[in-house]
Amino acid sequence: MSTIARFEDLVAWQKARIFNKLVSKATKNEGIKNDFRLVAQWRASSGSVMDNIAEGFDRQGNKEFIQFLSIARGSLGEAQSQTYRVLDQGCISEAEFKEIYDSSLEVKKLIDSLIGYLKNSEIKGLKYKKDTVRGTG
Repeated sequence: MSTIARFEDLVAWQKARIFNKLVSKATKNEGIKNDFRLVAQWRASSGSVMDNIAEGFDRQGNKEFIQFLSIARGSLGEAQSQTYRVLDQGCISEAEFKEIYDSSLEVKKLIDSLIGYLKNSEIKGLKYKKDTVRGTG
């Protein structure tokens, strides 16, 4: 497996970004754009997914990364629930719902796979490597 140097290289983060874009696009729909509270909640929870993946990765330790991936997964569940709310209010079509929800399921699977990998890894994180130079960059 190749070394991932930046959070942007993580497929889970890339897919979370796509999920966030889909939510953002849907919040511009005529039926929802004036429901400021729901729009803010939905955007915040979907953005939190990608943000927590990035923050956890940059903590450079597997335990912390797993913790932030768990938070990202929780935010994803929140965003999935909000997606149902938006559908139930008639603010998005069934096709839009399916695209957004399917995207969220893909992200969830990637997060779960990443958590499993980290839990079973012999390497405990970059900050624990003896040859890591600290304070640069």
